Amino acid sequence: MNRPYSARDHLPGELYRADQVRELDRRAIEEGGIDGFELMSRAGEAAFACLLERWPEEEEICIFAGPGNNGGDAWVLGALACYHGMQVRFYTLGDLSRQSAAAQQARSMAEEAGVVAQAFQGELNYDGSIIVDGLLGTGLNSEVRGDYATAIAAINGHWADVLALDLPSGLNADTGNIMGCAVKAALTVTFIGMKQGLLTASGPDVSGAVAFASLAVDPLVNAAVPASCERISWDRLDRLAQRLPARRGNVHKGEFGHVLIVGGDSGMGGAAAMAAEAAGRCGAGLVSCATRRENTLPVLVRRPEVMARGVESGLELQPLLERASVLVVGPGLGQSSWSELLLQQALAVDLPMVLDADALNILSSPGWQTEFGGRDVIITPHPGEAARLLGMDIADVQRDRFRSAQTLAERYQVIVVLKGQGTLLAHPDGRLALCSDGNPGMSSGGMGDVLSGVLGAMLAQQTDAWAAARLGVCVHSAAADLAIRGSGERGLLATDLMMKLRELVN
Repeated sequence: MNRPYSARDHLPGELYRADQVRELDRRAIEEGGIDGFELMSRAGEAAFACLLERWPEEEEICIFAGPGNNGGDAWVLGALACYHGMQVRFYTLGDLSRQSAAAQQARSMAEEAGVVAQAFQGELNYDGSIIVDGLLGTGLNSEVRGDYATAIAAINGHWADVLALDLPSGLNADTGNIMGCAVKAALTVTFIGMKQGLLTASGPDVSGAVAFASLAVDPLVNAAVPASCERISWDRLDRLAQRLPARRGNVHKGEFGHVLIVGGDSGMGGAAAMAAEAAGRCGAGLVSCATRRENTLPVLVRRPEVMARGVESGLELQPLLERASVLVVGPGLGQSSWSELLLQQALAVDLPMVLDADALNILSSPGWQTEFGGRDVIITPHPGEAARLLGMDIADVQRDRFRSAQTLAERYQVIVVLKGQGTLLAHPDGRLALCSDGNPGMSSGGMGDVLSGVLGAMLAQQTDAWAAARLGVCVHSAAADLAIRGSGERGLLATDLMMKLRELVN
């Protein structure tokens, strides 16, 4: 059988939109010489192999099939289950007379194998513990309504684990948004091309574990359709030899950059302190912190290696700017006149920089510089900050995170790190990347400050800002994943990442 990969770190690096996957299907059939029914059979076989691997003792399954090719995959799986000796309850939705030739063939195969299908009438009469979702595929472009919404509610209301074919019904393959309602799967087996929506927004919440099956399609088929986005992770960057290189013995601290953190208005000194510590833990040769005078002692007590200076004016900040090689502006910066003064002074210096938090909020105000003319600048907005920079609502940003990130990158000519589940990176030249590391425990105060420090350290050690952003986002997320092992997501603090960061960069 065509067995898929099941570990997230072994998912493909190429992510696709629904229209691109349809093009892959077409090329596989027309240019790869794979019959449509053969392709459907391989999908059903891959999904059934996953089912047996995940639930080896199950003797009964319930299958939901729509009229499209997603339903055709379900018919194949139903036939295989019958041949395997399982009891199969099979529900259909939609007009089966509209099935493609391949789906009709799959249906005939299932009926010959002993599958007895019945139209879903609104009630799920099933006592088993596995449900297969083959209702809707990648072609969904409007909210789920009617019988399909009823069926999804019935599936989600049942105690059974759900295996979703290709993607959970109701999930937008392009954006990761739920189209009214969506099946909540324990495992999703996706075919031919990884759908980008599985890994961001609500995608991970409803897809469960994700497995990928190439269906033995010629790699040249995939190569002919450029992916819309690259999936990155700390382990994948390691396999691609894109991590920080090992250090020579004959080196000194000046070779690894001098990161200056600018931030920490009254009452927010901790943000600047965490950014500074993160920069140090990720290998910056020197770390300074320009902050309010009352914050200098706490910063020094927590991390005496940081050169903390109290600044109240542009004149006091200028000498620090002259010694720095990378700036991180924004952690705890606030939005006072002091904050604006420091930001204005920092922006006047032609240095690589990371802009975060209140620096972005100030920049979204009228009258501020909004273009950076090709400078090495990384901005790290959460959806709220992105919305302010784009002049739209948060819901609009989240409606299509890929487009929002790309629009920000093009408008401001910076590298964008749009934080959230499935953090997105966008380059002004059109490149997109999605980090598949990270967990919900990262939704706590200070995580963004730590990320800013990490990115500053990567900029200090990398000549390429895009590479630095990729490294920084991945090591930050991977550290958070390490930090929850054995203790869980709830209660994860930003400072819990510090030693994990150091472990990972070595």
